[in-house]
Amino acid sequence: LRWFMALLLGPAIVLILAVVAYPFFFNVVLSLSNMNIYHIQDWRVIGFQQYAAVFAEPRFWEVLFKTVVWTVVNVFFHVTLGVFLAVILHQKFIRGKSFWRVLLILPWALPQYITALTWRGMFNYEYGAVNLAIAKFMNMAPVAWLTSPVEAFLAAILTNVWLGFPFMMVVALGGLQSIPQELYEAADVDGASPGRQFWSITAPLLKPVMIPAVTLGMVWTFNNVNVVWLVSNGGEPNDQTHILVSFVYEAAFSAYRFGWAAALSMVIFAILFTFTQFFLKKTNATEAAY
Repeated sequence: LRWFMALLLGPAIVLILAVVAYPFFFNVVLSLSNMNIYHIQDWRVIGFQQYAAVFAEPRFWEVLFKTVVWTVVNVFFHVTLGVFLAVILHQKFIRGKSFWRVLLILPWALPQYITALTWRGMFNYEYGAVNLAIAKFMNMAPVAWLTSPVEAFLAAILTNVWLGFPFMMVVALGGLQSIPQELYEAADVDGASPGRQFWSITAPLLKPVMIPAVTLGMVWTFNNVNVVWLVSNGGEPNDQTHILVSFVYEAAFSAYRFGWAAALSMVIFAILFTFTQFFLKKTNATEAAY
């Protein structure tokens, strides 16, 4: 029986070692090396010099700050919009719930690169739908979304908010369906307002469901290179819209600073691992709700 189990697990273990473990440990070795465009074949391990170079890079701290802003703003709106829409769809008086659920899940279901390129077209200065709507409904001048650093970064955030809220909505809907209806009936008898019911019943009982989802959302958003890269066309204008993962990509495959990029990727891993452990511990996400 044990040999049969090992035979079944063998291919999965080999695959994990090939696509997860080996690349990770090879990246650790690269982060300790001097590999770059001038040392492709003759690279060698040089210790922690690349890590020191990462922290000595002025742009690292600038991009780290932008990444934190990017992550916090996106996840805030993902959770806020997702929970709000889930609460609305959970109400008994809403008709056509299946239709609205499918419609609101579409941003999450579509391939991310298609959505990002579509939004990039919508942010076009001359004929983009966003500027046309601004001119028609707000009577304002067109906004240079893709040629100004602040506006380009905001355009990437708006795109990612649209992409990310359906996931939180689906998670919140599942959590809402597990809350006993008797609690709300008792609250109605006690004369509790809808707002009071939300903060006293809904929010506490959604916490065990939402905290792991928020943790995943922050990790995904922190590492989401697709939206930033595609909407801003590789960090344009003038590489001012990078977050850390797109900064790593540019360093590795545009500047060919492989050792430095590997060190930066390990710094990102350390940041996310530390944050995840701290966040889950502080929020008691693994404890059951009573």
